[in-house]
Amino acid sequence: MAVAYEQIADQLRQSIRAGRLRPGDRLPAESKLAEEFRRSVPTVRDALRVLRDEGLIEKQHGRGNFVRRARTPTVRTNLRHQWEKNRARRPLEERARTGATEHETGLQVDDLIFHAAYRETTADQDLAAAFGLPEGTPLLARSYRTRCAAESAPFSLVTSYLVHDLIAANPDLLDPANEPWPGGSQAQLCTVGIEVDRIEERVTARPPTPEEAAELELPPGTSVLVLRKTSIDIQDRVVDVSHVVLPGDRTEMLFTTPLERW
Repeated sequence: MAVAYEQIADQLRQSIRAGRLRPGDRLPAESKLAEEFRRSVPTVRDALRVLRDEGLIEKQHGRGNFVRRARTPTVRTNLRHQWEKNRARRPLEERARTGATEHETGLQVDDLIFHAAYRETTADQDLAAAFGLPEGTPLLARSYRTRCAAESAPFSLVTSYLVHDLIAANPDLLDPANEPWPGGSQAQLCTVGIEVDRIEERVTARPPTPEEAAELELPPGTSVLVLRKTSIDIQDRVVDVSHVVLPGDRTEMLFTTPLERW
């Protein structure tokens, strides 16, 4: 038999799923809910905690509990890389119409808010091994955040590393003011004569750090997907290493593998 707080949680859950409580609606105060369900305030708090853990409601400091608005889902597919490569040398006007985020979310350019930050750094042991270069090699670190204009959390947390000497021939690649670059990273690399041959991606899952959970606005207990993307050019050089942290509650990874015919 369900305990009291589970019964309260179930009734509120049904109201949310039936649309009687809609995204953005504020729930009654805890004392009002306790009166309505004829239970104690601590029991009501246990029920609300269950709904927060499920991602159905969120608590806003000083305001109360609200039905959580659904985030825009993202379907990230490995076919995106060929799609980007096909566009890398297309006219600027065509490349500027849409990017990978729009491709994966169904949103339009005007629906998105984009932010990029660049900094110069050097390769630590891990990045040096990834690039096959000595520790201390100058790198350009680029951080990207893209979100739906109607939401406050980004779709992912992206940090991309490029070898500084490989891109320095085009000063525009060193200036974050030129972001978002029409056509993305492959179009950027194309401007310095780099053609990407293949991309390796490794995906793992783990609990988020407190900073990641806060920035991605994750419900308690939600894991993140961590994607390490390595881009290798036609000369067999690693030209880009990216770390992407994806929210597990709204990201789908779709892998399609074309097979050679017999």
